[in-house]
Amino acid sequence: MMSLLRWLARRPLWLTHALGAGLGWLAWALSPAYRRRLRDNAALAGVPAADRRAAVAEAGRMAAELPRLWLRPQGQPILDPVQWEGVGWLTQLHATHRGLLFLSPHLGSFEVAAQAYTERFGAERPVTVLYRPARQRWLRQLEETARARPGMVTAPATNAGVRQLLRALRRGETVGLLPDQVPPEGMGVWAPFFGRPAYTMTLAARLARQTGSALGVIWCQRLPRGRGYVLRAQPLAEPPPPDADDVTAAAALNRSMEAVIAQCPAQYLWGYHRYKAPRREAAPA
Repeated sequence: MMSLLRWLARRPLWLTHALGAGLGWLAWALSPAYRRRLRDNAALAGVPAADRRAAVAEAGRMAAELPRLWLRPQGQPILDPVQWEGVGWLTQLHATHRGLLFLSPHLGSFEVAAQAYTERFGAERPVTVLYRPARQRWLRQLEETARARPGMVTAPATNAGVRQLLRALRRGETVGLLPDQVPPEGMGVWAPFFGRPAYTMTLAARLARQTGSALGVIWCQRLPRGRGYVLRAQPLAEPPPPDADDVTAAAALNRSMEAVIAQCPAQYLWGYHRYKAPRREAAPA
């Protein structure tokens, strides 16, 4: 497996994305459950049929570009061009010296977003990224090695990891979360996401409230024909009120994520099992 990943890491981006598109359609063909979930989730959000078809290929491109990003040597810049939008807004936030909590939905190349931000700002503002370790040992080891870059550290989705995030924010650093990832039992509430109840993390709003940190969105759009990426940093469409309860805050964050996803629905991972319930947590009727 590692030999295949290393081979893929050395291909040009246009070829990587072409192979990834085929991989996306292969996954679609082989998994009825995946087809049904992608189709149903996208239809729930009102995504046009053309964007649904594009999302199949984009999911494969996202997977295929990971070896190119993860297996490059430590300290080597990202191999592909990354254009920035929102640097002025981001610079203003940095000037406040507050902690910065960045939310990145499963949209575009969220792995590139974290590493590109670290490459540009990590020396002055180290980044801590929350992640859920993979079950496969080899993949877990690869993730941990690939994501531990100069200026970026990882924190597991555990109580110890949450404490790590709190310390980073209180030092005035940056933290990255995937707010549309289904949290562990007891760390979320049910809130609407594209009109359907989804178990949604409460961590983001609580971290911001406890540390006084700023909230923002960062996401990375994949450009066609291997031309690279556009990374966008922007404020939340609907920041949760500071005194909001967990359900109100989660609903506001979900609406903000919906607004971001609407900017590029063809690159959202509609096949992600967003509406599943954590163990022993029953979904509302």
